[in-house]
Amino acid sequence: MIFQFIAIGIGLSMDAFAASMCKGLSMNEINHKRAVAIAGFFGISQALMPVLGWVLGINFISYISPIDHWIVFGLLGAVGAKMIIDSFKTEKEEKCDEKFSYLDLFLLAIATSIDALVVGLSFGILGSPIVLASIVIGVTTFSLSFAGVYIGYYIGGKFRKAAEIIGGTALILIGLQILLQHLEII
Repeated sequence: MIFQFIAIGIGLSMDAFAASMCKGLSMNEINHKRAVAIAGFFGISQALMPVLGWVLGINFISYISPIDHWIVFGLLGAVGAKMIIDSFKTEKEEKCDEKFSYLDLFLLAIATSIDALVVGLSFGILGSPIVLASIVIGVTTFSLSFAGVYIGYYIGGKFRKAAEIIGGTALILIGLQILLQHLEII
């Protein structure tokens, strides 16, 4: 189960990773405190949103348990597909913001963690251990976001599209695995 949480964490953190790369791209010089702040905002929001979703999921489990595997597959598939579709946006549609403010960073962290809320809902439906999942997702996001700032600063945005496609594909495959396991196909 830990490997599944790591894979989910990697998939969920791709938006935060891409946003962190943008923040790194916009830095004239690397700022270690800003890199930690950026990673911290993303890591904490990605860790807390699944908990909120989990609470919602466990409160509705009795109503949806007959079709829970289909819901999980649909939610993860939709989040994954959105990530893949978003990866094909043109550079004109996505700009890296050059300014740094904690309010903007907070709003960006919330915006990039909405998919984690949906995944947390899936965890609640499945009865997954949310504390472990939340910690793994938060640490994974923090680590990748921290690296993203430096990668953005040193390398640039060449790998952003590939990262979002890989993350989206991972979420779709995890949703498919859950569905196939429940249907006893695998």
